[in-house]
Amino acid sequence: MNKKGSRNIFIAVCVAPALLLLTTFMITPTIEVFRMSMYRWGGFSNTRAFVGLENFNVLWNDMDFIQSFQNSILLIVLVAIITLIFAVFFAAVLTKEQVKGGNFFRIIFYIPNILSIVVIAGIFSAIYDPKSGLLNSILGVLSLDTFEQLWLGNQAIVIYSIAGALVWQAIGYYMVMYMSGMASIPASYYEAASLEGANGITQFFHITLPLIWNNIRTTLTFFIISTINLSFLLVKAMTGGGPNGSTEVFLSYMYDQAYTNSTFGYGMAIGVVVFIFSFALAAIVSKITKRDVLEY
Repeated sequence: MNKKGSRNIFIAVCVAPALLLLTTFMITPTIEVFRMSMYRWGGFSNTRAFVGLENFNVLWNDMDFIQSFQNSILLIVLVAIITLIFAVFFAAVLTKEQVKGGNFFRIIFYIPNILSIVVIAGIFSAIYDPKSGLLNSILGVLSLDTFEQLWLGNQAIVIYSIAGALVWQAIGYYMVMYMSGMASIPASYYEAASLEGANGITQFFHITLPLIWNNIRTTLTFFIISTINLSFLLVKAMTGGGPNGSTEVFLSYMYDQAYTNSTFGYGMAIGVVVFIFSFALAAIVSKITKRDVLEY
């Protein structure tokens, strides 16, 4: 056997395990979700009926699903914008400014990202407690009693309470990603800008931000996927979708339909919509934010 043939066999042997795992645990289940979305099936019986696109027709008229769709969009937008702003701000401060104990603050910011989502749910449930929670206590100390709320019981604001927990969890992770990009920018760029009379804010918007733009584009996709996934876990642990469905999101509603209400086929139809929506939104965001790559 020649050298090229041996090399190809070696590559195939190395790639085969990963390809097998990808096919078994990703591609096959995804195809199965699409297939089962066309059946009426409770999930635990041997009888199932092919109904074509009927589950999708029901879906578009399901006001509970529409509510979960709206909640998911709201969380994606809020969490992405707020996390991006704070993560970039703190990354810039810790990278550019000589902050005493900078490494300590980096660790502190990153800790929420390594905590279990159940632990985070417990922390924020305690913070939002209407009687002894930290948030209402602070408002009371500041004589802002009128702003005290049932943070997890008021339908008008509970989704924003969930968003707050998601932002707190995500800031440190994205801050570290932005810091790695900022650290690679040559100091001579800032020195030249200073000699030209540019202040810190001007340098940030004309040097730092453009040169880490690729990092930001990448993390925008992460925001979409992680918010969809983590919001499900946080909602299940903190509110269970309540009160009155005001915190239901894509995946929590899908889970309820598939495994609680025993309408497995309908739940898989929701899964198909979530799958298509996630990829479509990520592609749109990537297209909108595309720009020429700046090299240095």
